[in-house]
Amino acid sequence: MSDALPAPDTTLADLGEFALIDQVARIVGQVAPGEDVLVGPGDDAAVLRVRKGHVVVSTDLVVEGRHFRKDWADAADVGHRAAAQNLSDINAMGGRAQWLTVGFAAPPTLEARWALDFVRGFAEECALVGAGVVGGDVTSADKITVAVTVIGACTVSPVLRSGAQAGDVVALCGRQGWSAGGLAVLGRGFRSPRVLVDAYRRPEPPYGAGALAAEAGATAMIDISDGLLADVAHVARASGVGIDIESATLEVPEPLLAVASATGADPLTFVLGGGEDHSLVATFPAGAALPEGWLRIGTVTTPGDAGPAVTVDGASYDGPTGWTHF
Repeated sequence: MSDALPAPDTTLADLGEFALIDQVARIVGQVAPGEDVLVGPGDDAAVLRVRKGHVVVSTDLVVEGRHFRKDWADAADVGHRAAAQNLSDINAMGGRAQWLTVGFAAPPTLEARWALDFVRGFAEECALVGAGVVGGDVTSADKITVAVTVIGACTVSPVLRSGAQAGDVVALCGRQGWSAGGLAVLGRGFRSPRVLVDAYRRPEPPYGAGALAAEAGATAMIDISDGLLADVAHVARASGVGIDIESATLEVPEPLLAVASATGADPLTFVLGGGEDHSLVATFPAGAALPEGWLRIGTVTTPGDAGPAVTVDGASYDGPTGWTHF
């Protein structure tokens, strides 16, 4: 298997399926698979050893034009984003991601280096949590489409969306609204503030914070992929409760204030409705000590006459609450 990269103008059709797989295997093989990987890439299926605890599995899709644009983020950035959104799902269960499989489909005319740079970024993000790619598949398609399955483990009971109880406190961990600010900047044809554009291109989920929350007794948890209010609403419905977010507790960093001023937007809309930072929201029993890095932002309440719902400062919110796929 050659370590040489294909020439810059080499397409996937020029490189061929099996040469592409060889190059991908070389890149992901640079991350040590760990002793629990008995069979990695190269066979009909991976073989993994599960020692104890709960196995947690999640699948996500990334589609060109829907989840990313090649003129807004380079291939390595897209790889980081694709890995982060999957690793974050395991984090939100209170677990640790260990293995991933990747299905990659793209036009035959795509530059082979783009595909390999994507894999490199993906593998680098996985390495942040000690996870490795153990298999996958490639095929042709009209646009770049990536399907990722991540497998992880929880050493304590997984934290579900359905465990919040009236009286619990709501807490946030991680950056929130930064990616939404970067998207707003890119959507207007600009590239600054650079810190927000970088946050959109490569989110920084609070890896490990989910496990700490689980150990601290979190009753419910979710990662913010679509929007703070939209995802908190999933918790409210699953738990059959009301949730009130206190806007005064939310941190609005200076770069978001600058973008809001330039665009005439309310800076809180980025925080309340923004997704893809993959921060975590969890509920904890009243009086519980929050783990380091967690900020109290609201309260779990009994549902009103309309049933489970999310309010902001005790009232319904009529601004954008998050992203919907259809």
